[in-house]
Amino acid sequence: MKLNNVKDLTINQNTTINEIFLELSRSGGFQSKNLSDGFNILSTMIDDKKCLRFFSFVGSIISTGLRGIIKDMIKKKWCDVIITTCGALDHDIARYYSSYKEGNFALDDRELATKKIHRLGNILIPFNNYGKTIEDKMQFFLSNSICKDNNEFSTSDISKIIGKNMGEESFLYWAYKNNIPVIVPGIMDGAVGTQIWLFMQKNRNFKLNITTDADLLSGLVFKAKRSGAFMIGGGISKHHTLWWNQYKNGLDYAVYITTSEEFDGSSSGAVVDEAISWGKVARNAKQTTIHGEVTTILPFIYSGLLNRT
Repeated sequence: MKLNNVKDLTINQNTTINEIFLELSRSGGFQSKNLSDGFNILSTMIDDKKCLRFFSFVGSIISTGLRGIIKDMIKKKWCDVIITTCGALDHDIARYYSSYKEGNFALDDRELATKKIHRLGNILIPFNNYGKTIEDKMQFFLSNSICKDNNEFSTSDISKIIGKNMGEESFLYWAYKNNIPVIVPGIMDGAVGTQIWLFMQKNRNFKLNITTDADLLSGLVFKAKRSGAFMIGGGISKHHTLWWNQYKNGLDYAVYITTSEEFDGSSSGAVVDEAISWGKVARNAKQTTIHGEVTTILPFIYSGLLNRT
């Protein structure tokens, strides 16, 4: 095994973002090497025309300004299929039609509840800007989607219905415009899912069929020559992405960003390596796990990808 020497970082006022990633690859830093590897893997995966590219992320990041980067990556067609949580749909609707506020982690939640404000970490969400907004918009969207011939919808269909009713600030809009399916395997765990259920109480001919998403995924995965995934956060969005890729002998590219640790045996804490033993990631895959907080890390990765040669 060839071992390279650790080299000191050399950065000056003229150093480009891509040169920084190259420096990080040689620094021996504890997460900097993984960050550099992740950047290089993503760069290769995005440019691989024969690769089916998955993009999975947890809903909470859509409550932050990182939604702008998520939206732009989808706008640039850097992925072919998205797997996310219901919270991503919730926050995309709520932020498009209303607004969230800056807060901090130390605020008194009892006082916030009295003032009718939700807290998501250091993001503040007025009650009416979330529940009432999503309720009104979803009931309107669903009412306009009913037709005589077919009223059975998958979660990717629901995502399209939402996306076509919104504009350029929305990640769902760009997924709809670019014909990129957005699959939400846990759609009932959120405000949008509840509104679908409530709508079905008054419209018994309206049906949600999540197995149709499996038909869509199988049609993509079984035909893929290669597949890759950029996974932000764990839980159901990450696992669903890995699960479907076992049917083509595993992902060929995989980059995972997480703040979770392995010791509790959770899916969120499991590094990409673990998925190799399940056949969800190929043995010779280009893969890495970056331990870090994504709203801090992704802007630098995205900047580097924009400026790559």
